[in-house]
Amino acid sequence: MVTATSSVHLTEKIQRLKAERKAIILAHNYQVGEVQDVADFIGDSLELSQKAAKTDAKIIVFCGVHFMAETAAILCPDRLVIMPDLMAGCSMSDMITADAVREMKARHPGAVVVCYVNTSAAVKAESDICCTSSNAVKVVNSIPKDREVIFIPDQYLGQHVERQTGRKMILYHGYCPTHVRIMAEELESLKETHPDAPVLVHPECTQEIISLADQVLSTGGICRTAKESSAKTLIIGTEIGILHRLQKENPDKEFVPACKWCDCGHMKVNTLEKLLWSLEDLEPVIKVPEEVAQKARKAIERMMAISG
Repeated sequence: MVTATSSVHLTEKIQRLKAERKAIILAHNYQVGEVQDVADFIGDSLELSQKAAKTDAKIIVFCGVHFMAETAAILCPDRLVIMPDLMAGCSMSDMITADAVREMKARHPGAVVVCYVNTSAAVKAESDICCTSSNAVKVVNSIPKDREVIFIPDQYLGQHVERQTGRKMILYHGYCPTHVRIMAEELESLKETHPDAPVLVHPECTQEIISLADQVLSTGGICRTAKESSAKTLIIGTEIGILHRLQKENPDKEFVPACKWCDCGHMKVNTLEKLLWSLEDLEPVIKVPEEVAQKARKAIERMMAISG
C-alpha cells in the first residue's frame, strides 16, 4: 500500500525523471487516482490518440491498457512508447482476433469493417476504419448507405450506434465485462433515491441501462457534461475510476456510481511504483510489427480525419 508520504516521494521522482527523459505521461480516465494525478494529460481513447499524435515528447508513457499504447506506437513510430505494466490488457479486446475478422469479411464481401479502438493492432489491420465511443456514430454515418457495415467487437456500442443512425449493422458478440455488471434494478433504485440527478452512462452498457439514462456518453463526454451541468448530484454509469477525476474537477458536486463494484482490473494494474520503474528502465516498450502497423495506421488515420 502506498502511503501519503511515499506517494509524494514517488511523484517527485517521477516528475524529475520525466523532465530528464523529455517524456509525457498519458493516462486514461479509468486509471487509479494517484496515476491520474501525476499524468500530463487525462482523457478517453480518442483524446489520448489525438494527444499522442500531436505530442513532440521523445517518450510517451501510456497509462492505460495495451491496445491504447499500441495505438500510440502506431501513430508515433519515431517515438518510444512504454507502459508501466504489460498485463494491462482488455477483456473485450481479447474476445476478437484477426482470424475472426477475416472470417466475417469472407461471409460479407464488400462490407466496410468498423473497428472499435478496444482491439489489438492485428484486428485494426484487418479493418477499414476505427472508431471510439465518442465518434462511432459519426464514423458510421460517413459510410455510403449502399455498403454493408461490420461493427466489431462491442455489440452494445454497436446496438447504440444502430439506434442513433437508423442503420442495421453486422455485429460481433463482444462486450465489456465491467459495463455489463451495471444492473438495471440498482440503477432504478438510485434514480428513486436521487430523483433530480441526471444519469450519464457509457455506450458499452446494455440497452436496459441505456434506456434508463439521460445521456449516453464517452468518458470524455461524461467529464465535460458533468462540469457543465447545473445539477449538484449526478449518477455515473461507467467504470468507477472516472469518479476520481469527476470529484477533483467538481468538488462542489456529488457523483453516485451506478455500480460501486464496476472496476476494471486491467486498468488498475498500473501504479505509481510501476510508472517510476518504467521511466527508469524505459521498459516495457510497446512495439507493433511494421506490416501490421502500416495497415492499422490507415484505419486509425481515417478515424482521425473524421474526428478532426
